[in-house]
Amino acid sequence: MPKALTNLLRATGQEAATAFRRMWTALRAQGPSQVQFWFIALAVGIASGFAALFFRKGIEALQAFLYGTDDIQYLHSFAQSLAWYWVLVIPIVGGLVVGLILHKFTPDGRVRSVADVIEGAAMREGRVETRAGIASAVASFITLSSGGSTGREGPVVHLAGVIATKVSRYINADGITGRDLLGCAVAAAVSASFNAPIAGALFALEVVLRHFAVHAFAPIVIAAVAGTVINRIEYGGVTEFILPAPEALQFYVELPAFLMLGLVSGLIAVVLMRSVFWAEDIGNLVQAKTGLPRWLRPAVAGAMLGGIAIFYPHIIGVGYETTSLALTGQLDLLVVIGFVAIKVVAVAITMAGRMGGGVFSPSLMIGAMSGLAFGLIATAVFPEVSGTVTLYALAGMGAVAAAVLGAPISTTLIVFELTGDWQTGLAVMVAVSMSTALASRIVDRSFFLTQLERRDVHLAAGPQAYLLSMFRVATVMRDMEDPRAADEQACWEMIGDGIYVDGNATLEVAMPMFDLSSVPFIPVVTLSGENSPPELWGALFHVDALKAYNRALAATAAEEHS
Repeated sequence: MPKALTNLLRATGQEAATAFRRMWTALRAQGPSQVQFWFIALAVGIASGFAALFFRKGIEALQAFLYGTDDIQYLHSFAQSLAWYWVLVIPIVGGLVVGLILHKFTPDGRVRSVADVIEGAAMREGRVETRAGIASAVASFITLSSGGSTGREGPVVHLAGVIATKVSRYINADGITGRDLLGCAVAAAVSASFNAPIAGALFALEVVLRHFAVHAFAPIVIAAVAGTVINRIEYGGVTEFILPAPEALQFYVELPAFLMLGLVSGLIAVVLMRSVFWAEDIGNLVQAKTGLPRWLRPAVAGAMLGGIAIFYPHIIGVGYETTSLALTGQLDLLVVIGFVAIKVVAVAITMAGRMGGGVFSPSLMIGAMSGLAFGLIATAVFPEVSGTVTLYALAGMGAVAAAVLGAPISTTLIVFELTGDWQTGLAVMVAVSMSTALASRIVDRSFFLTQLERRDVHLAAGPQAYLLSMFRVATVMRDMEDPRAADEQACWEMIGDGIYVDGNATLEVAMPMFDLSSVPFIPVVTLSGENSPPELWGALFHVDALKAYNRALAATAAEEHS
């Protein structure tokens, strides 16, 4: 090769490398452009899709190894043939391993899930905890493989959030970009986990981002499609559940039955959610009273689950076999009612025992069985005007799941995509609308938002409720050197009257004080100790707090309507 050509190629390569480094530096410093962001969204979608796929395949492999079956689709039937002590021991050992993992890698021994992703989207610029998130994914993986009675969507969604967080930190993404990347990751993970691209995209918008901004729609759809392609490369285009041939809905006459089913499903969803929270409170109380180490709590829950699984092995894992039996009408009325009760108890024990997993798949199973029970009764009472009982099972599955998630749109679509049955949409939509309308008035809109409310994170009421908690008083106050500072003597007089606020508090604490005291400013202090006098930092002016709050509201509105 001539020397001149070699020098030209070398110079071209150096220029290209220099241009790439400059582009990467600008990307990290200034954030991506729209076209760059779409490529990043695609990459995040592919990574999240593979994470969801490997998570699912890993659970299947470990379940097959632990329970000694080649077909985990029929795990519950196979578990009936196992020795009772084996069914008992596997969840105990799994719970012990989960407890040790969470004790070492999380500050509070709690599994991270969808609620934490929602909080990250609203209050942490699209970021979630990474170390605790990875530990939670591993813990949930072990739980679902060793007999835990939950679903895989919760850990998969948070694992996708960890991937998005890593990328957001690496490119120094702002809040809007970070939230959009989080939505892309979640959409891809849900789509890859359930082979449901439409529902995956809408789940990210409706549940995680909690808005339908146009600027986020395209990249989220791109990521959802990427996740679906990854699923179909491995599993093909088949649906999760195979339904019998559909029968005609007795349109005008039978619709009131589906309205009633929606109300019943809403109440069952509330019972499921309240059972989980009640069991968690009982677990906290028992742990505090007995001094039970937090790493042992999942093992105790595993022992309880193992004891139930000896007699009712259908509670093990995700429960798709039992759900399929319900959707095809192969269960009797008394059996179905008993299964619903036992499954609710098992889910409550698993979640309260801090074993990990999600609540969506259990709600599908409980909903399908509840709908079947309702259908068996309804068609027996009015046989001449009734369609198939399996249609009630399908509608009940969507209704309970929608009420639990607080996501009627994405849940309706995911039911259609899981079953491939788009002909019964009216019945499902009627039941879903009634169940969500009822349940959202009894709990704080959904299971996840109620979880956050129990942690004093007020997202259910909207941005006007939680934005104040995002501002520390110290970041909004005027210090004593500020030319517009408050009069120091007046500040000390107010402190003497007990009117002051800690600088580490948030505006959520400070704003009610303005209403109670009717003052233009409040002294900001630092409290060194119980017997130490407060140290004056500055003053928080009411007008400054209102300006910060209004700017945050305007930015949120601009993002949601862009």
